[in-house]
Amino acid sequence: MHRIFLISAACALIAAPLSAQIALPGVQVPDVGGVLGTTTDVLDRTTRDLRGTVEKLARDRLRTIDRLVRRHGDVIERDSRGAPARRGEILVMDASAEALAAGEAAGFTVLSREEIEGLGFTVVRLQVPDGVDLTEAEETLARLMPQASVAPDNLHFQSGAATPSVSAPPLPLAASAAARGGAPVGVIDGAPGKAARVAEIRGFAKGAPYPSNHGSAIASLLAHAGAGPIRVADVYGTDDAGGNALAMAKGLGWLVGTGSEVVTISLVGPRNPVLERAIGAAQRKGVVVVAAVGNGGPAAPPAYPASYDGVVAVTAVDGRRRALIEAGRALHLDYAAPGADIHGIDAEGDRVRLRGTSFATPLVAARAALAIGRGRAWRTALDAQAEDLGREGPDETYGRGLICGSCEGVPKKSRD
Repeated sequence: MHRIFLISAACALIAAPLSAQIALPGVQVPDVGGVLGTTTDVLDRTTRDLRGTVEKLARDRLRTIDRLVRRHGDVIERDSRGAPARRGEILVMDASAEALAAGEAAGFTVLSREEIEGLGFTVVRLQVPDGVDLTEAEETLARLMPQASVAPDNLHFQSGAATPSVSAPPLPLAASAAARGGAPVGVIDGAPGKAARVAEIRGFAKGAPYPSNHGSAIASLLAHAGAGPIRVADVYGTDDAGGNALAMAKGLGWLVGTGSEVVTISLVGPRNPVLERAIGAAQRKGVVVVAAVGNGGPAAPPAYPASYDGVVAVTAVDGRRRALIEAGRALHLDYAAPGADIHGIDAEGDRVRLRGTSFATPLVAARAALAIGRGRAWRTALDAQAEDLGREGPDETYGRGLICGSCEGVPKKSRD
């Protein structure tokens, strides 16, 4: 049922706007010389193509989650919403001693109390009793401790792919010498390789830090786009349940504590109270959080952390400044940036071709950091740089406009 609903919603999203261009209620449009019929045929084909693409994206997203849960069922299971999370663990905030005692009496075990460094709150990890799934565990704890915040440790996924580059690719994105000296930037992702120019890396997952092609590409884009000192919180390592909310919250706390004024997150997952609280605490300290809308297509659920209040949500365009068909959505959209027809560096230091909203996000983060480093208001600076695409003014496809469209190494708009 969930699959049918997602795919049907996707078709409606694509078909409705195109149909509206052809027929208006109560208005008869003359078909001059058969032009209208030809135009209608073209738009019908376009609609079918777009519908097919959106349906495929919806199916691919569901298949990816299914495969992940099947392959790593020993450490991953679905929560009450069907989202993947760490198996057998529940995260609790704001629970009284009496509430925790009630949980223990019901068979839950306290695994640890995690102080979120620099952000001023504590998370209690509870082990779920044997034979109880996350859905039942959430319901039980919500009943036992109604004043507490109870959540699974949801997983988050990287929002882009790096593939080997062939046949004289363009150079990676680069900023001019004048575009250096930005404020410190933090990254929540996998660890970059040895070739990355970063100030510090810390691990927040089993086996971390462990070199990641995705994390390496993000770091390379930040460095080339003019970011200041870069610190990376590796929330994946070698953990099959990496990218979880608790690791991300702890990583964010460390980045804030070490002076990052901008944090870029090219990961996507469901709404999670622990990560939401961590981001709110970082924002109250003046940190700008920038996040990708993901690559699940227009039928995907709203992306988090991009959809949290105050987070700068970023989508992507290709070398012809067309919105990526696979770009996901958030509850709000701030900016677009190049996310295809660009190149970065992988964990081995090799040049790779990049595609995804993941890679647009650090470009916006770098520009915000540059503005802050120069003592300017970052929002004012980004709005001044943004190139208006699509309909006039902010819109749901490009947000407030395209950032870094003129960065060195970004293919310019096609003239044909």
